[in-house]
Amino acid sequence: MLILRCPAQLQLLEETLRKSLPTTLPVLGTVMTVARGNPASHEVLVDSWPHFGIVLTRLRPEDHRDPRDYYTNQLSVFYRDKGAMQALLEGTEAVTRERAFQILGMQDGLDEAVQEVASARSLKVE
Repeated sequence: MLILRCPAQLQLLEETLRKSLPTTLPVLGTVMTVARGNPASHEVLVDSWPHFGIVLTRLRPEDHRDPRDYYTNQLSVFYRDKGAMQALLEGTEAVTRERAFQILGMQDGLDEAVQEVASARSLKVE
């Protein structure tokens, strides 16, 4: 996953996400915050740039205080296909299983993708 820090990249991503409202709302808010100074210490990750399949926003890993606090470790996600979401959960370091976390997203199939990966790994999902 690539971390977007460049203001021009964040601006382009913001414009792209606006075209898919309301589905992109959870990530768009964080992208706008990061692009405007990032007072909440978040980061924006994409699987590739500029043609991304998934956007993930999260608190910077160095700012985590309690690995059991899933409210602090909120992940917002927008993906273009369910396979990209499953690949994110299965094989990247962007989502770590050492911490409790919750995923926010407004797309159909998000819950199913999470449940499939969790059951394959014998993980508990609430």
